[in-house]
Amino acid sequence: MEEIMETRIFSEEQIDDAVKLLAKGELVAFPTETVYGLGAIATNEKSVKGVYAAKGRPSDNPLIVTVSDEDMMRRYAKEVPERAEKLIKHFWPGPLTILLFVKPGSLPDAVTGGLDTVAFRCPDDKLTHTLIKKLGYPIVGPSANTSTKPSPTTAQHVYHDLKGKIAGIIDGGPTRVGLESTIIDLSVKTPIVLRPGEITPEELSEVLGEKVLINTGKVSDKEIPKAPGMKYRHYAPSAPVMVIDHPEDFAKIDLNENTGVMATKNVLAKIDLPQENKFNLGDDLIQADHNLFGGLRYFDDKKNIHQIYVEGFDEGEASLAYMNRLNKAAAGHHFNK
Repeated sequence: MEEIMETRIFSEEQIDDAVKLLAKGELVAFPTETVYGLGAIATNEKSVKGVYAAKGRPSDNPLIVTVSDEDMMRRYAKEVPERAEKLIKHFWPGPLTILLFVKPGSLPDAVTGGLDTVAFRCPDDKLTHTLIKKLGYPIVGPSANTSTKPSPTTAQHVYHDLKGKIAGIIDGGPTRVGLESTIIDLSVKTPIVLRPGEITPEELSEVLGEKVLINTGKVSDKEIPKAPGMKYRHYAPSAPVMVIDHPEDFAKIDLNENTGVMATKNVLAKIDLPQENKFNLGDDLIQADHNLFGGLRYFDDKKNIHQIYVEGFDEGEASLAYMNRLNKAAAGHHFNK
């Protein structure tokens, strides 16, 4: 029988204990402004492979390398083009991940998926900056959850999924953004957003002074994705999810004791269901971004819920990140589509 390890919860004052565990090759979850990440030293291949094992993550899904600053990134990037410097100056630290060519031999294939590129991120979180600076090495940072499940926005979410599988969790409280970072690929001629996030393609284009594309293609079964979230099923609770594009369509659904509804406050007020069958996404899209994963996790723990209906948004680039995650959770299923 596999031995289950103790998973410790660390406060800010115990950051040195977390550093020691990472230095020994253990796995420690850490907070960011987007979601909680699962950390291991990025140059330690054995530890990185442990991340895949703990999450149950496919091994051809490359990992983001989390750094404390641009200087640390330069140790591993083959080159840092001018447009990368522009984005770093404007958006780092923050919820932007930048894909660049990797310096050959500087990172194990377990990080890059065997590709000649790697994604770098410098999160806007004081605890994580302190952690990486004290450690002296970058850490990988996929979301600290069981693969395919909703990403964690609290230390408690991480504990729920990974208790006994990792050595520790640094508790930084609830995350501010609630959706993973924007990923932009700068290894190609025209920059392309591989995963939408809080920072929109329009904002990126404005800083770069050039057109930024948005990835809409699918990665085939035989392809290695360039970045996380491009190939496999993600963010899904146990019960099936369906997107409701028009709030008035909630009235057309057979809502009963086995259905859950996630919607904004005004929409929920018109739905006749017990309070425990409803999850308030907030007043608007910004709050819905923050609360989406929390709502999916809320219903994931309710065994009586057999179907989840979630309000969709159509607000242009502003709703790209929300709808990207929701469509993946729903496997593309929309009411009346």
